[in-house]
Amino acid sequence: MTIATTDNSTGAEVSSDKPQVERTGAERGVAQIKAEYQIQRRAEPTPRIEPASDAADAPASGEGAVEAAGQGAGKRSGGQHQNRRQKSKAARAERGIRLCGKTAVGEVCPLGDKCTYSHDVAGYLAEKEPDLGPSCVNIDVYGKCRYGLRCRYAGAHPAAGDEKAESASQFYAHNDVGKDMQIRLRKKQIRFPRSDEFEAIWEREAKEGICDVVKGPSDEAREKRQRTRRGQIDYRGKTYLAPLTTVGNLPFRRICKGYGVDITCSEMAIAGNLLQGQQSEWALVKRHKSEAIFGVQLAGNSASVLGKAAELISSECEVDFIDLNMGCPIDMVANNGGGSALLSQPRKIGRMVRTMHYVADCDITVKIRTGVLKNENVAHKLVPQFEDWGAALVTLHGRSRQQRYTKQANWPYIGECKQAASRVPLFGGGDVMSWEEYWDHLETEKQSDGIMIGRGALVKPWVFKEIEERRVWDISATERLDMMKEFAAFGLEHWGTDSQGVSNTRRYLLEWQSFLHRYIPAGILEVLPQRMNDRPPAFVGRNDLETLMASSLARDWIKISEMILGPTPDDFTFVPKHKSNSYED
Repeated sequence: MTIATTDNSTGAEVSSDKPQVERTGAERGVAQIKAEYQIQRRAEPTPRIEPASDAADAPASGEGAVEAAGQGAGKRSGGQHQNRRQKSKAARAERGIRLCGKTAVGEVCPLGDKCTYSHDVAGYLAEKEPDLGPSCVNIDVYGKCRYGLRCRYAGAHPAAGDEKAESASQFYAHNDVGKDMQIRLRKKQIRFPRSDEFEAIWEREAKEGICDVVKGPSDEAREKRQRTRRGQIDYRGKTYLAPLTTVGNLPFRRICKGYGVDITCSEMAIAGNLLQGQQSEWALVKRHKSEAIFGVQLAGNSASVLGKAAELISSECEVDFIDLNMGCPIDMVANNGGGSALLSQPRKIGRMVRTMHYVADCDITVKIRTGVLKNENVAHKLVPQFEDWGAALVTLHGRSRQQRYTKQANWPYIGECKQAASRVPLFGGGDVMSWEEYWDHLETEKQSDGIMIGRGALVKPWVFKEIEERRVWDISATERLDMMKEFAAFGLEHWGTDSQGVSNTRRYLLEWQSFLHRYIPAGILEVLPQRMNDRPPAFVGRNDLETLMASSLARDWIKISEMILGPTPDDFTFVPKHKSNSYED
């Protein structure tokens, strides 16, 4: 096996040949680390972080909350995210002056005295926290910063008269539908002619007995309109980054694009929330210009609602496909009849897929699990029907809803389902985080037409580069820190360079670090590759930074964030959002 390594002192990349050692029964489930890097002490408890390889893997309130150091590790916190936002707003109000956005950029506020924000520039600057760095990403990329005096990097802004020429292209991302559309949605002023047409056809043909309730309207009726964006993508053999709740944000997808992933997808969006014009939900569907093949994933429990959301996305957004989430195992989604709960209702699934296929001009894809219960697989029965219903791609996670992320993904069963798919490509997913595993499933075992990678990409996003080059990359700690700095720059560009934008960037960086710390450097492993479910013994890295990055303590993740984004506020705490059970038997 060829391993590309980076010399930690020179940064030069070197290659070496290293045999892959067969694991014994006693060694399975434990990462084999070279003796000189192991330490004889009790390992710190690993925070229980929810693997998010299904797009809808947001935890129920309070699950697995682990406070930052000194705040009571393991303490549960009910409804922490809603309360966190409320407390954050209150804290900002108490800390000092909140400057008006118009005033911050030197413009006259049209609201005047009615504005709820302050116009006291001198007072704001007297209380403003120190700048965080010598350069502003907005100035560097666009030549102008929309945050003005509120920017935490305002010292890097050019003085009046010395401004750079503003970039000719201020374009950042597709699919920003704007406030007017969201307001019209909230007022129910948007019409859905294709969805209404489908409902009429469905009811008429069902009454006349032309088609059964599972299959929906006839192909002739469905194909009256010409599709301009459908069937243009050959999915087979392409690498696919799974939709990932919270951590699968646009800046993270840009990181993975930099490592060569082919297909990206938005975080899961709730169809009903989109139709209600919720700004936070519409923010999820934004597409960066680097995302060459991009889709939006929808979740819901109603064919009518999903159809309207798909029609709206298809007409208002630039997408290559719309994915229907039927893989989310968490209670707050499944108990409402969505996600993996749909797998026990094939008639309902049929109507959903048919509806979305009829109203959208782009491909419709589906994400499923093996079934609801661990010993009652149903995916092999559904796959042939998805072909008839119009799906362009089926992605199958090799576990049931009941299993969530315990046990090993059932790749032999994924292979069986591939044989059941005569026309539509079938992608598998589960536990893949190395190029050896990837190509073994695709070429040796021929178990799928492609692989969707979720947790593996969170732990080591450079896995896509390894897959393309078919080699292990022993990435150095410095290179990993540079990767996180790039994420922070993407985050500041996306969420903003004011205090709130910096806070959001830091928190999403910390959420990602709750997965990143699980990476074991290839150069200290006795046995390659690292497996998803292998527990690492306590170890030290090849330098202090590598050791720090392997820490499972939130306080150490915060230290790393401070290397990149400056010091945190005195009252800052971090609660990882996801609970992990990927090591459980």
